[in-house]
Amino acid sequence: MPNLPPLSLYIHIPWCVQKCPYCDFNSHALKDEVPHVEYVQHLLRDLEIDLPLINGREVRTIFIGGGTPSLLSSSAMQMLMDGVRARLTLAEDAEVTMEANPGTVEADRFSAYQRAGINRISIGVQSFSPQKLQRLGRIHGPEEAIRAAELAQSLSLRSFNLDLMHGLPDQSLEEALDDLRQAIALNPPHLSWYQLTIEPNTLFGSRPPVLPDDDALWDIFEQGDQLLRAAGYEQYETSAYAKPGYRCEHNLNYWRFGDYLGIGCGAHGKLTQPDGRIIRTVKTRHPRGFMQGNYREKQYEVAASDKPFEYFMNRFRLLEAAPRSEFSRYTGLSEQVIRPQMDAAIAAGYVTETAELWQITEKGKLFLNSLLELFLAEE
Repeated sequence: MPNLPPLSLYIHIPWCVQKCPYCDFNSHALKDEVPHVEYVQHLLRDLEIDLPLINGREVRTIFIGGGTPSLLSSSAMQMLMDGVRARLTLAEDAEVTMEANPGTVEADRFSAYQRAGINRISIGVQSFSPQKLQRLGRIHGPEEAIRAAELAQSLSLRSFNLDLMHGLPDQSLEEALDDLRQAIALNPPHLSWYQLTIEPNTLFGSRPPVLPDDDALWDIFEQGDQLLRAAGYEQYETSAYAKPGYRCEHNLNYWRFGDYLGIGCGAHGKLTQPDGRIIRTVKTRHPRGFMQGNYREKQYEVAASDKPFEYFMNRFRLLEAAPRSEFSRYTGLSEQVIRPQMDAAIAAGYVTETAELWQITEKGKLFLNSLLELFLAEE
């Protein structure tokens, strides 16, 4: 199967201690204890049902997201990882990431997670300001964030990431840069630095706080970007910075239009079949329904007319050049199908083209929505 893209696995753990007012992820505030063993058993059954869609292919990366995966007991994590390894072929050097909140980070538990096979941790710091953390509904303080990062550093993991937000309610330029300086001082190999956006169906969506205006946001980004580059970080995706050699392979696979199995509440999957069809899966969102054994909400084939938009929506988030050959390899379509749209993108100054590559320009990054609209299927 030479033309199939690399394959990843995403595992969703849906529970949090409490729901943050900005969060539109599929997360549910805990009312009782986490049903550790029972949920893992359902995850593994969900995985088994999807196995025919991957035809025994090797899995290169795993990402355990949430919710708060670090609420899962170390024995349940061991059971999960053992079960995954028994059902899938994992690449020898597979990157295995788990998200964690600083308030749920415990040294003994993290060592146990590492023994289970976790080799990369993504810590949701968001801010080092006690006032901003409280406003964001976070349950940890800056001291716990620092302790979690220091713990990750001491574990000799493959890598670790800090998640940090900017553009917070009433945040000044200096406050945003101070957060960034404190994150850089902890020397994470990877930093996700993203702007707070107000999403519908969230508490902030119904009662929007006052956020910095566009000029202030641009100043924060411009000066923050300079700080990060001076500290040796390279921006490789809209909100992702890494030291050389430490980019997140799992997220890179998403943006390069790779394949991924999605298991657990609300997880999405994209799986290319040997005949070239692209199958998308969506899992049941609510834990109650999922744990009754109703795992799959829907499964559908991506229409040929939608493939160009889906491909470029992912590929143009990355700052690296896109190999032209991958468009046909990953979509099964001839480049001629998108020739008029690509010519329009080049004429508008959004993209440059060589014999082998397409490269999004600075203008293309600024007008990404306009660029992507060129590839939308006509109704």
